Amino acid sequence: MIEIHYHLLYGVDDGPRDLAASLALAEASIAEGVTHIVATPHANFRYGFDPSLNRAKLEELNQRLTGRVTLGLGCDFHLSIENVADAFEHPAEYTINGGRYLLVEFPDFAIPPNFSDVLYKFTLRGIVPIVTHPERNPVLLTKPELMKPWIRCGCLVQITAASLVGKFGGRAQSFCHQILKKNWVHLVASDAHSVDRRPPMMEPACKSLTKAYGSETAERLCTVNTRAVFEGQALPEQPEPQDLDDYLPSRPHGILSMLFPR
Repeated sequence: MIEIHYHLLYGVDDGPRDLAASLALAEASIAEGVTHIVATPHANFRYGFDPSLNRAKLEELNQRLTGRVTLGLGCDFHLSIENVADAFEHPAEYTINGGRYLLVEFPDFAIPPNFSDVLYKFTLRGIVPIVTHPERNPVLLTKPELMKPWIRCGCLVQITAASLVGKFGGRAQSFCHQILKKNWVHLVASDAHSVDRRPPMMEPACKSLTKAYGSETAERLCTVNTRAVFEGQALPEQPEPQDLDDYLPSRPHGILSMLFPR
């Protein structure tokens, strides 16, 4: 299994507070059978995002873990004006391992229409946005149809391992299965923050997927697709997403009016 959304670096956000906590978190994932971890500190208004510091902390962890797990670097990217402008100019500072994939987290209370334009503009620059944990977003829980144009223009969707096994409540778990059945999900990741508070749960999530959808689906979402993201490669052919072709935005906005003409 490969982790592509994971708060491993200590002292940079709401993840581990010190080196010992970071190492304990990594050990928990190694024990689950995880072979690769992308450290993805928050890039938002609350925490300072320093790529040089992040690289230094990642190298420190690499030295301490002595090759027992392969580490990479990305970020948990928030769609602020400043972040978007800088990411357009310096995409490798934000994308996973400097490649084509970018984890994107949406605000909890409102998703402005122009966010769809931003996601599409990223794809025009060769960057593939990964919409993170929609099952934990209050807006998307009530309006999952907002995700349709994002998926249609090439965005990927990542759900949280703990959500699949009910740790974020029944509503989040039900939403995961709702979009899994429509083939809207491309990736599973733990979004781990600490051993105690937000532990990695890839192993139970993978078992849950295997039971509900079969081993091929579990392998695709937890290892095959996540490996492609880690390595910056194109995903292999995916199952056709359902319930997208009948959807047109009620009010096409900006670029979307050209994507989805009346």
